[in-house]
Amino acid sequence: MKNQEKYHEKANLQIKKAGFFILSFNFLILNSFSILPVTAATEEAVLSVVHSQENANQWTGITDRLQTIGVKYCVIPLADVKSVADWGDRRVLFLPNVETLTPTQAIGLEEWMSKGGRLIASGPVGSLSASGVRQLLRSLLGGYWGFSLSDTEQIKPTKTNIPEWANQTQLSGKIRGGVVIPNDLGTESAAVWNSKDNPAAVVTTERSTLLGWRWGTDAASAAELDNAWLKAALNHYLTALPPSSRMKKIAGGSPNCSTTVVAVSREQGSRGVESQRGSSFPSSPPAKTATAPIPRPLTMVKPPSSQEAIDQLEQAVRLDLAPNSNQPIDNNQAIALQQELENLIGRVESANLAVSADAANEGVGISEEKQSSRYLDTYTPQSVREQPTQLASTQLGGLVISKDQALAQVRVIAKNLPQLIAQKNYALARQQWLVAKTILWQQFPVDRRQAQPEIRAIWLDRGTIVRAGSKAGLAQIFDRLAQAGINTVFFETVNAGYTIYPSQVAKEQNPLIRGWDPLAEAVKLAHERDMELHAWVWTFAAGNQRHNEIINVNPDYPGPVLAAHPDWANYDNLGNMIPVGQTKPFFDPANPEVRQYLLKLYDEIVTRYEVDGLQLDYIRYPFQDPSAGRTYGYGKAARAQFQQLTGVDPINISPRQPELWQKWTTFRTVQIDSFVAQVSQQLRQKRPNLILSVAVFPLPQLERIQKIQQNWEIWARRGDVDLIVPMTYALDTSGFQRLAQPWIASKQLGATLLVPGIRLLSLPTIGAFDQLQLVRDLPVSGYALFATENFNNELQKLFSSTQGRVQSTTSEPIPHRQPFQTAAIRYTALQREWKFVFQNDQLQRPAQTISDFNNQAEVLRSALSQLAASPSASKLLVAKASLTRFQSKFRVLMSQELKSNSYQVKVWENRLVTIERLLRYGERRVQLRP
Repeated sequence: MKNQEKYHEKANLQIKKAGFFILSFNFLILNSFSILPVTAATEEAVLSVVHSQENANQWTGITDRLQTIGVKYCVIPLADVKSVADWGDRRVLFLPNVETLTPTQAIGLEEWMSKGGRLIASGPVGSLSASGVRQLLRSLLGGYWGFSLSDTEQIKPTKTNIPEWANQTQLSGKIRGGVVIPNDLGTESAAVWNSKDNPAAVVTTERSTLLGWRWGTDAASAAELDNAWLKAALNHYLTALPPSSRMKKIAGGSPNCSTTVVAVSREQGSRGVESQRGSSFPSSPPAKTATAPIPRPLTMVKPPSSQEAIDQLEQAVRLDLAPNSNQPIDNNQAIALQQELENLIGRVESANLAVSADAANEGVGISEEKQSSRYLDTYTPQSVREQPTQLASTQLGGLVISKDQALAQVRVIAKNLPQLIAQKNYALARQQWLVAKTILWQQFPVDRRQAQPEIRAIWLDRGTIVRAGSKAGLAQIFDRLAQAGINTVFFETVNAGYTIYPSQVAKEQNPLIRGWDPLAEAVKLAHERDMELHAWVWTFAAGNQRHNEIINVNPDYPGPVLAAHPDWANYDNLGNMIPVGQTKPFFDPANPEVRQYLLKLYDEIVTRYEVDGLQLDYIRYPFQDPSAGRTYGYGKAARAQFQQLTGVDPINISPRQPELWQKWTTFRTVQIDSFVAQVSQQLRQKRPNLILSVAVFPLPQLERIQKIQQNWEIWARRGDVDLIVPMTYALDTSGFQRLAQPWIASKQLGATLLVPGIRLLSLPTIGAFDQLQLVRDLPVSGYALFATENFNNELQKLFSSTQGRVQSTTSEPIPHRQPFQTAAIRYTALQREWKFVFQNDQLQRPAQTISDFNNQAEVLRSALSQLAASPSASKLLVAKASLTRFQSKFRVLMSQELKSNSYQVKVWENRLVTIERLLRYGERRVQLRP
């Protein structure tokens, strides 16, 4: 989940590459849509098909279909695609299910297409590539894979004037695929899905076609349907090529690429990956030979290095906005940009209101000039600070403006954005948007404490612990975190099969820890500073190839536990312990010995050390893609148990057998569900006050169950866990909100608290604060920061001033530990805001209306205060009833404010929902007397 080794260099390189691609968009737009003369040459043409590590296990299906179509084709290894720009006479290139391309390869495709080349792609092409690569591919293909469909859907060709599409009669059928998001300019939807709103299934341009499913895989589509669509695409492009480009000898490029038909065994083509690792499974049965050359053996090809799955999710929701790019902005993007500005205005006003209300309560004044100018140079990224600051006709330069002036200027920008976009002045629109964001960031009140009682957690990673080297070094870290107001530390205790402490259960303490017990020291250091310490453990991930490099062992070493117990290992459907493109072997959750070992290990941690909680990480299977034939979970114990239940070895079934496949998916999901329940029951019997949390993926539930068998909603509803910590990592606040919002609004979590995760890596300091402000405006009780390694001095300074420790004789409550006290204090702060608004006559409401509102609010305050002072079942009942009555009347009382400031009213409603959730959680966790 949270690997950091060698990541900074990789991230910086990706950022540079992304910048290069963004600058090339103008060229793309001007050159992508010229129409070439039409001549016929379908039967004589040559198709080039890209072979990669990712489509290797689908290669049999791909080549079988190509042979059926009967077109001459050659095979190009993905590594050679970078040289395709030199092959001026290439006709059509096919990228079947290639999800990872390098910048060099993407640039090669761009140059080649600009010379007249045509491109056909299928599946989530380039989706695992760097952000800049993905952006370039979107322009080349006229769209991109948006998301997978949960079920098989009917594909329906659209009415089109393109003869090659219109004349085909075999393009309808059922397919398991994904929604394709088309670009507006020059893109046509050739087919749609027969589901709600008829989203695009195939998009096409004059030079490219993107098929919204993984072509060549039986799990996705029947061979006949695959062939019909590929033939239609080929006919479309090959009839449009000029005579000069037809039937030339292909020169240069891959030495393995020729039009000669060469017979090779099917086994060689489809089992290359398996031979690389050595499979314990029986090979596929022999079959007829293919008639196309296969690239050099895959055993010589290094698996593509891939980011962690969480990195891919983070990139998927990133809002890339280059100020000088004139790439078209479509309607959806325009709405998103305008909405983000409006939301940012709301967050700024909400933060300032909280500070002003608190200051008024204490009798302290804050000058507006001070509010508007502080900390810009300290916290705003240099790339943003250097942007031009011209707003409309007003040159701001170094002028300090008031908050009201700044908000007025930004509202002008928001109003003018649609006009700039309509005029196709895209570069100026982007520039103005970034200027507005910069000015709004200046308005955040970052020199005064504004945090209410909340969970302020941070992951203290293994690398930082190792670098601390001693108790003294660790103490410095805890001092910094305490000064910054952090109250909960997730301390990495089990990583890659090693414990951070000397264990009597685990095979080995981390070899980078010598002569001391960091866990014992950390517990003492945290408690001395009035902080909680939760042991963060890897659950089913048993090793890490990246960690192996650090400790200088064989890259394929599975970790100390699996090395001692190889029967405990899990495998994918090709017999690989580590799936292709990933870095970690996993335990088999169905193995009773694995479960017993882990339970014994966790029991040791919570009984030997006074930890306040336990966090389960990697509480899942590794990532899979059933529709692409990449599945996992075939450990020895799992296969035996499933076969005993159903009479079928799961290695012999596929998604094409829906009933059996659903049973197999449910079987694996239940292994995770039941283990979480076991951990909860066993540990709480010994430590009733232990807080149990889980770090989870914020993917849609159905997709998550299919890909990693992680159904955390059921853990929450059953009360197995106290905190759900979704890894809602994004490099901008709008992306963070898109990831977090579905779970924040979810009704499926029972009394469990949700604590969104924020990733600090590559996040500007003020950008991190912006995400914190969003959290405080949403109905959640706190946040978790990943990770201490990225908690720099700028962040510490900002956090210390806005949420740092207050000198007091009483400790601030933590929501998961004192929910009723937290609810009472948070409600009092809410009342202060209402009082401030009323006193400044901002609502212009009749005095009687305000009096009635205050009376209703005071009834609720009294009920919450009494519950916090002396919790009992009867007082909880009164508090819940008072809250329900107040919530039902709140919107009526705020109807006028709702019209003028809907964002702030929604924030107040969210904070009332937070109080409701704290009461529900407290009812489950706190021992109430009658």
